[in-house]
Amino acid sequence: MVTAVVNKRKSHRSRNPHPRPQTPQRELDLRRPTSVRQTVIMLFLIGIFILHISAIVLLLVATIDNAWWVTDTMRTDIWARWNLINGVWNHTDLPTGSDYPQDYLQAVQATSVLACIFSIIAALVFLAQLFTLPKGQRFTIAGAFQLLACLFIMIAASIYTNRFHVKESQGNYGHSYILAWIAFGLTFFSSITYFVLRKKSA
Repeated sequence: MVTAVVNKRKSHRSRNPHPRPQTPQRELDLRRPTSVRQTVIMLFLIGIFILHISAIVLLLVATIDNAWWVTDTMRTDIWARWNLINGVWNHTDLPTGSDYPQDYLQAVQATSVLACIFSIIAALVFLAQLFTLPKGQRFTIAGAFQLLACLFIMIAASIYTNRFHVKESQGNYGHSYILAWIAFGLTFFSSITYFVLRKKSA
């Protein structure tokens, strides 16, 4: 009977000549929060970038599209005017005079274009800093460019609100004007996020 027990132990050892070391349960528990945190941070960075791209798209649409002031027969943007004549939209220049002061109009045009440019630069800077910025540093440069874009589109929309179509009883602000203010909110939020976010969180 002793011989049978010895043979049984030998056969058990032969089946597992090199048993794998088991990872302690505590070590597994410590790894899980790290991986979850990295996933959350990655999703957060993707969300910020999508928000930034959305702001750029809204800025471009607001600057280019012809719907800052609309009526049933007229659509106006910061570059030209379209009049509906015999069922056809005809392109015309913006009116001149006291209703359309040229200095304020040029200010609206310039600040709208600058808002688009600075927001695009901010997105490129954010991508560059994401790979080159030392850990522990904030995305200050990207936030500064985005904050400038926020200020420029706010100036453009504010001037347009205060100086154009003030005395007109017919018509209302179009979707381009509304998108400009939405872009202001998105650029402001993303700029503050860049100032708060640190590279170690990335």
